[in-house]
Amino acid sequence: MKEGSTLHRKPNFLMLVADQHRADCLGCAGQFPVKTPHLDRLAERGVRFENAFTPLPVCAPARQAMLCGENPDSYGAFWNFGFFAAASLSPKGYWPEALANSGYQTAFLGKWSASEDFGPTDFGYQTFVSMQDYEAFCREKYPNRKRPNWFGHTSELPLEHSKTHFLAGHAARFIEEFAKSDAPWHIRVDYTDPHLPCEPSEPFASMYNPADIPPWPGVGDTFEGKPYIQKQQLYSWGIEDMTWADWQPAVARYYAMVSQIDDSIGLMLAALERTGQLENTVILYTADHGDMCGSHGMLDKHYVLFDDVVRVPMIWAGPNIVPGRLENKFVSCGLDLPATINDLLGISAPQGQGASMAPLLAGQDVPWRTEITASSNGQQFGFFNQRMIRDQRYKYIWNLTDVDEFYDLLHDPGEKQNLIYAPEHKERVASMRRKLLATLREQKDLLVRSGWLDRQLAENKKI
Repeated sequence: MKEGSTLHRKPNFLMLVADQHRADCLGCAGQFPVKTPHLDRLAERGVRFENAFTPLPVCAPARQAMLCGENPDSYGAFWNFGFFAAASLSPKGYWPEALANSGYQTAFLGKWSASEDFGPTDFGYQTFVSMQDYEAFCREKYPNRKRPNWFGHTSELPLEHSKTHFLAGHAARFIEEFAKSDAPWHIRVDYTDPHLPCEPSEPFASMYNPADIPPWPGVGDTFEGKPYIQKQQLYSWGIEDMTWADWQPAVARYYAMVSQIDDSIGLMLAALERTGQLENTVILYTADHGDMCGSHGMLDKHYVLFDDVVRVPMIWAGPNIVPGRLENKFVSCGLDLPATINDLLGISAPQGQGASMAPLLAGQDVPWRTEITASSNGQQFGFFNQRMIRDQRYKYIWNLTDVDEFYDLLHDPGEKQNLIYAPEHKERVASMRRKLLATLREQKDLLVRSGWLDRQLAENKKI
C-alpha cells in the first residue's frame, strides 16, 4: 500500500506486550509520576481498561494464554520453562496462523516464550526477530558491556541500541515495508522490559530522582496473619533488611524503563503516521503481568497474587473502537484476547475460554463478568499453589497449603491486612469460595478435577 492511499479492506494489527509492567505505572492512570506520553495519546484515541488482569503472573503461561485463550492451569502450564517440567503449546491454528492464512503479512519481534518446542514461525509468523538477534548485535558492537545485578544500572548503550529501540526500529521498518503491499499486516512486539534488571539508557536513566519516588500502597507490610512464604520470599532473595530508601533507586530505574518503552512506541506510531496507516491499524498495548518492585518489600512476582503483579495495563485503539473511554469491567489479557481478535479482524480461530472485548471496545453496554480470577503455582523457591477471585471491592485468595487471604480493597488498597478470620466477612468469604470453585471448574483447573480439594471451597472447610 503506497503512502496516503486508501485504507485496507481489513485493519492492520499492531500488538505490543511488555514484560512486568504494572497497571498503575502509566501517566494516564494518574497514580504515580511516570511519564508515558505516547501511551497516554493512545488511550485518548481508544479504550483503557483499568481492570485488566493476567490469568497467571509468570511470563510463559501468560503468553501461552494470549495465543490459545485457555486457563494455563487447565493443561499444566504452571510456570516458566527451565525449572521444572511444564506444558507447552503446539501449533493448532491459533489466531496468528489464521491471520497469515487469511492473507495477513506477519512478523514477531522480541521475547518468545509461548512454546518451548516451537517458535513464532511455527505459529503463523512469517518473520521473526529474536532477542538472540539482539544479543548477537550487542556482542559485536559492545563486547565488554557490563551486566547488572537484579536492581539494575544505567546502560552504557546509546538509546538507539537499547533493547526497546532495537525492537521498535525493526518494527517501524516492517511497518514501512508492509505498507507497500495492499495486504493487511500483523506485527507483534514482545519487550523484555521493564522486567528486572532495569537498564535504562540516557536520557531516561536520569529522568527520575529516586528521592522523589513515592511508596507503593503495599509498602510497610508486617506480614502478620499472612502465609509464611510471603515473608520468606524476602529472605530467599536476601532483601529482608531493605528500606524504602534502598528501593527508590531501583524503582526510579523501573519508571525509566517504562518511559523508554513509551518512547520506542513513539517510533512505531510515527511510522504508522508517515505511511498513512494509523487510522486503519488496531493497536493493543498490554503486559504479561506486573512487578512487585519493592511493594511489600518484595522483588519480582512469585508467591503472591497482589494487584501489583496480577493487574496489567491494557489499551486498545483503532477502527471501530470508541475513543477516550475508561472501562472498569474485568477483562483478561490472556483468556479474552483470541475471541477479541477474531471479532476485530474477521477471522475464526480457536478462542478458548474467554469472551470477546469487541462490544466493550465499541462502547456497548453488554452483560459481563463481575469477578476475575488469577493463579500462581510458585517456582524458583518451591511450589506454592494459589487461586484468586476478585470483585470491585474484595479479593479472596485460596492458598492450598497455608492460611487463606481476604482483602477489603476499598479500605486497604495495598493488601496489607488479611481479614480472612474477620467475623464480619465470614459469609462473604464462604460465598467467594463457592464462586471461585465454580469458575475453576469452568476453566478446567487441574487442581479441582479430582474432588480431593473441593471441600475446602464448596463446604468452607478451611482452617
